[in-house]
Amino acid sequence: MLLILSELSPEPLHAQISRQIRARILSRELEGGQILPSLRALAREYRVAIVTVQRAYEDLEHEGLLVSHPGKGVFVVDHPEAATASMAVKRFSLAFTDLVRQGRAEGLAESEIRSIVEAIIDHQGGAS
Repeated sequence: MLLILSELSPEPLHAQISRQIRARILSRELEGGQILPSLRALAREYRVAIVTVQRAYEDLEHEGLLVSHPGKGVFVVDHPEAATASMAVKRFSLAFTDLVRQGRAEGLAESEIRSIVEAIIDHQGGAS
């Protein structure tokens, strides 16, 4: 599993791991029933502590994206496509709400926030 981890990022390593695995699950790159690397294997591959990988996996388990079967491994939970789409919408909405609050706290008007969002969408040009 290819992950991009950075010690220089302000985001903790366990959060970088869980964010990237979550994105792969929600985009269906990782499919339901698929087994993930063991804690030790992933920790060894990325030279991080086992507890770092364990925390990332536990976070994803609490979100209902992974399930652990002792002695067998950690698996991606099989969700209907609509459920994963709903999870993605919910996570994006929460993150976007925080950004809107931040913009308002910094004095941006609603029209300025809308203009920024539209400019970003237009700049992306429908790219994924």
